[in-house]
Amino acid sequence: MEEGIREIVTRLVLQLAVILVAAKVFGEIAERIFHQPSVLGELLAGVLIGPFALGAVTLPLEIGPLFLGTWGPLFPLLKENEGFIPVSNELYAFAQVASIVLLFVAGLETDLGRFFRFAPQATAVAVGGVVLPFLLADASTVLLGFAPDPLHPTALFMGAVSTATSVGITARVLSDLRRLDTPEGVTVLGAAVVDDVLGILVLTIVVGMGGGESVAPAAVALVGVKAVGFWLVLLVGGIALSRFISAVISRFQVQGANLALSLALAFLASALAESFGLAMIIGAYSIGLALSGTQLARRLEEPVAAVYQALVPIFFVVMGMLVNVPAMVGVLTLGLVITAGAIVGKIVGCGLPALAVGFNLTGASRIGIGMLPRGEVALIIAGVGLVTNTIGPELFGVSILMTAATTLLAPVLLVPLFQREGSGLRQRPKGTPTASPHP
Repeated sequence: MEEGIREIVTRLVLQLAVILVAAKVFGEIAERIFHQPSVLGELLAGVLIGPFALGAVTLPLEIGPLFLGTWGPLFPLLKENEGFIPVSNELYAFAQVASIVLLFVAGLETDLGRFFRFAPQATAVAVGGVVLPFLLADASTVLLGFAPDPLHPTALFMGAVSTATSVGITARVLSDLRRLDTPEGVTVLGAAVVDDVLGILVLTIVVGMGGGESVAPAAVALVGVKAVGFWLVLLVGGIALSRFISAVISRFQVQGANLALSLALAFLASALAESFGLAMIIGAYSIGLALSGTQLARRLEEPVAAVYQALVPIFFVVMGMLVNVPAMVGVLTLGLVITAGAIVGKIVGCGLPALAVGFNLTGASRIGIGMLPRGEVALIIAGVGLVTNTIGPELFGVSILMTAATTLLAPVLLVPLFQREGSGLRQRPKGTPTASPHP
């Protein structure tokens, strides 16, 4: 038993070494040669060194395949109760810790007043970004013969996968561009929170129907109230206690206490969010947002930036490793149709409400593209469908193709949109900066 633990730890630290080198090398190539954000290089690095490519190559010294996950490199048949993530549990867990750091920093860099000011706009964007992608994916699944009718569990589940939004990709790009604190930035981050709650409700209904059960409206309402209620308690309670928390943490004189205790708070909020049915990153973002107006946030800028630069690239490389190119080949037609619908669904579904609530065409485009990436959220939903036999391996491959395309495309489109001069609002309020004031 003890030897097994040593082997696991040894493999993990070796994986982390390779991931960090690959992340920085490919990030450098992306920025210096192709003039793209480093996150795109990190995602592509993950595809290249992951379990479906070089990571499956057997290494000497009894190391074996470096990134061989639960299923192995070629996706053998899923075993009962086996997880769907094609990397080791410990590496995936490490990546999730990195994503918590990412969204905690995003919350710290967001202006709290502006976040609440754009909350109605964010809600409208989130609703549009759930409804239209769902309808397009559901209809495409039926029209191409993979489900008999729009209410069939398979069609509904493909719709549910398309509703997901992984704000981690967008948050990273906006942070690198120093645009997190713009009206479009806070609207996207706020919409991602609402999107997460709506996605939970959709998934609850679809999984219940997939099991042949009727889902009572009261049960759906209970899930929604539980998720929304927890988020409001966490955010409002965090804001109410933020000055007290800042004062207490500031009293510690031991070196690194500000950073360590703040991260501990982010981890606690993330764990609580997960236990109430929300994504962990929503908890991390909420507590960062609650602390954003305190002196503690100013003191954290430099130390948390170092942790951010070291850990966050690991998250994006691991996300790239989840892309299974061979699984996409057999369902290419449906995959391309679902992917096109997923792109149009988010850009139009989020962009039109943004136009209706005060953004101009530039701002609406930024918001639509910002809501585009599905990332790990869609993969998690698709994995639930596979484990519950609601979708088969072919449709899981479709989900992978859609996820990979939207995740890789978003940074490419988002950077030039935010580099373009001008406000994203139809009527820019006085004193509204176009970029985050934080250095």
